[in-house]
Amino acid sequence: MRDTAPWRLAAACRFADPELFFPVSATGRSIDQVALAKSVCAECIVRRQCLEFALATREPHGVWGGMTEEERGRIATRAARRAAEAVMSGRPTRRW
Repeated sequence: MRDTAPWRLAAACRFADPELFFPVSATGRSIDQVALAKSVCAECIVRRQCLEFALATREPHGVWGGMTEEERGRIATRAARRAAEAVMSGRPTRRW
């Protein structure tokens, strides 16, 4: 399946080395790599769309929208908790 998301054409990372955004660990030299990837994201005009894509597709790896997989996981966990609370209270739910 080919991804045709138009926001990708405006992404600040489109000419960067893709490996920058997929560090091999969360320690050592990878910490600097994540910081550098996040600095690229910080300047990106489609950062929000990128993050929304990663959250919606549950992207398990890499820096997307300026967030690591661990950071995105925390967002998803909070969203799930809010949704469960809303269901239990009868309130409408939001995705994120």
